[in-house]
Amino acid sequence: MSKDTAPQLGPLPALIFSSRWLQLPLYLGLIVAQGVYVVLFLKELWHLIHGAFELSEQAIMLIVLALIDVVMISNLLVMVIVGGYETFVSRLRLEGHPDQPEWLSHVNASVLKVKLAMAIIGISSIHLLKTFIEAGTIGGGLPLCSTVEAGVRCTTATEAGVMWQTLIHLAFIASAIGIAYTDRLVYGTSTPRGKHDAH
Repeated sequence: MSKDTAPQLGPLPALIFSSRWLQLPLYLGLIVAQGVYVVLFLKELWHLIHGAFELSEQAIMLIVLALIDVVMISNLLVMVIVGGYETFVSRLRLEGHPDQPEWLSHVNASVLKVKLAMAIIGISSIHLLKTFIEAGTIGGGLPLCSTVEAGVRCTTATEAGVMWQTLIHLAFIASAIGIAYTDRLVYGTSTPRGKHDAH
């Protein structure tokens, strides 16, 4: 049988295998969400430019962290859209394309899972850093306010809020380590067998 010739499937296997295309609207929806984040980024950027001479250094830092947060979430969306579609729906056939992501050439469900866990840790780190800045800036429980389109936005970091956010961040890290360690165990037990078969 030719390598490019698709095997003939029975009606039921063909139906089950074709059901993967039901995920297509989900990935298209994530593309729409990506567009919403672009609008959010531009709005936050406008707030930063508009208040450059009015906001305090800490308020500007928080807006910049919000911009970084949007970018990291957008990167996560790209990873899910491109990697998920390539892994679970259909090949994108980007081989040889100059803009093909380096990680896409060796992506699979396991690699995608670890990358997503690391991306979530990065996003959580940004949120935690924002909370620490707010807590350090507003010592005494006073709200830190910044000028926005709707007027004034105030945030108050409480001791309990900082503690819970730190614990959640540590839980993300522990989960990522557990996922990576599990994959390492699976990889470590399967690789020697593959090498043995190759020889």
